Amino acid sequence: MLEDLRLESDRLILTLLTLEYAPVIFQEFTAEITTYTYPRPAETIQQTERFIRETIQQRLNGTNLTMAIAKKVSLEFVGVCALHNLHTDTPELGIWTKKSAHGSGFGREAIRCLKQWADETLDYEYLLYPVDRRNLPSQKIAKSLNGRIIREYQQMNLSGNLLEVQEYRIERGQPMMG
Repeated sequence: MLEDLRLESDRLILTLLTLEYAPVIFQEFTAEITTYTYPRPAETIQQTERFIRETIQQRLNGTNLTMAIAKKVSLEFVGVCALHNLHTDTPELGIWTKKSAHGSGFGREAIRCLKQWADETLDYEYLLYPVDRRNLPSQKIAKSLNGRIIREYQQMNLSGNLLEVQEYRIERGQPMMG
């Protein structure tokens, strides 16, 4: 089901994450990008490669789907999006985009594309989308999918920063706003 997966939206292509993306992910997944995320940036390219190998194994196990995001025309790398816990009733969305792609709407477009695939392919009750309350662009993604906050909690991220998480519930087949 997941081995040849490729998704397309108006401006983007989502492809399975492979080791060929390690150098650009290592370069772009910075401390600034990870301010409001659970993971921390890799200190070495080998750590990035290990992360990618783990995501490949998780895909093969059917638990997670992690995809590289690229511009459709130029194939320029934009970021990474994922659906975690595929085998549950409440898979979890996640995304990050590189700094130069911020403000372009690519994050929203990629998550919508991934959600559409989930609606057509997975048997789930609803999607979860945890967002730090200070991360306004990610909140806008959740709200564009008619997400509603169902839980709030604090969590220490791997960089040692306290996240103030708002967990959004995004319904299956929900119409998407603007």
